Amino acid sequence: MAFQTISYSETVKGFPSFYSYEPDWMIGMNNYFYSFKGGNLWRHNSSAVNRCTFYGFFANATISSTFNQSPLESKLFKTINLESDAAWGFVGTTDMGAAGLTNSAEFIQKEGAWYAHINFFNSSPPVGTGQYPLRLTNGIGNSDNVDATAPAATIITFPAGVEINSIPSVGDGVYYVANPVAPPGVNNLEYMGNIVGINRGTRQLTVDMTVPNAVPPPAATNCFFNYVKNPVAESYGALGHYLNFTLSNTNTTAVELFAVESQVMKSYP
Repeated sequence: MAFQTISYSETVKGFPSFYSYEPDWMIGMNNYFYSFKGGNLWRHNSSAVNRCTFYGFFANATISSTFNQSPLESKLFKTINLESDAAWGFVGTTDMGAAGLTNSAEFIQKEGAWYAHINFFNSSPPVGTGQYPLRLTNGIGNSDNVDATAPAATIITFPAGVEINSIPSVGDGVYYVANPVAPPGVNNLEYMGNIVGINRGTRQLTVDMTVPNAVPPPAATNCFFNYVKNPVAESYGALGHYLNFTLSNTNTTAVELFAVESQVMKSYP
C-alpha cells in the first residue's frame, strides 16, 4: 500500500489534500508548519522553496476526478478544458476500456482557458483489442490479390462488390485477419502497415509494410482486411458512460485551477 500524508483543515472540517512526502514527525509553531525527516528539520509553506518540492525532491501535483453526467448513456468525451492559469497534463480512462492522454504542450489558450482534444492513449500501432469496437476501426472485406513485390508499396486488390468508401484515407493503418472465423469465434487483428495510396475505381489500396511493427500477411492465405483511422488526427475522444481522469502539473511555481470541463456528445451505436 502506497504511503500518503493526509492534511486536515479546521476550516472545512475535512481532509482537503493528500501529499506524497513521508515525514518522520510534524508540528505547527508560530504560524509555520515544520516536519522532521532523517534527523533534519524542514519548514514548509516557504516562498524560498519551489512548489511540490519536499526534502529536496520534486513530484508532480495531481488532481483526480470523474465526469459522470447522464451515467446511463454512452458518450464520447471529446475535449478537456481547464479554467486555469497554466496547462496541465491529462490522463483519462472510461468503463469501456478507452483511454486518453493529452500532454500539457498540446493545450492551447482560448479566451483565458486552456483547451485540448482528448487523444487516445495507444496512438501508435498496433491497436489493442480494447479499441476493436470503437469507431476508428472499420472492415473492408476479403482481398482478391496482394502484390508485395515492393514492400513499401504493397498493392491490395479487392474483388468486384467490395467497396472502398470515402472514409479510409492516406495515413490510416491497415490490419488483417488471416483465415477469419465466423462469430462467435475470436478474430485478432494483425497490423500490416499504413495506407500510402487509394484507387477507389480499381478497388486498390497501396500499403507501406516497412513501417515499425508491421507484419506482412501470409502468402496464399484468405485474409479479411480492416482499416483503423489515425486516433490522434481524428480526435475521436474516449467512449464510455463515465470518464475518470487525473491532471498533473510540473510547475515549480504557484498554479491555480478553478474548473475542469469536457465537451461531451451522446454516442449512437
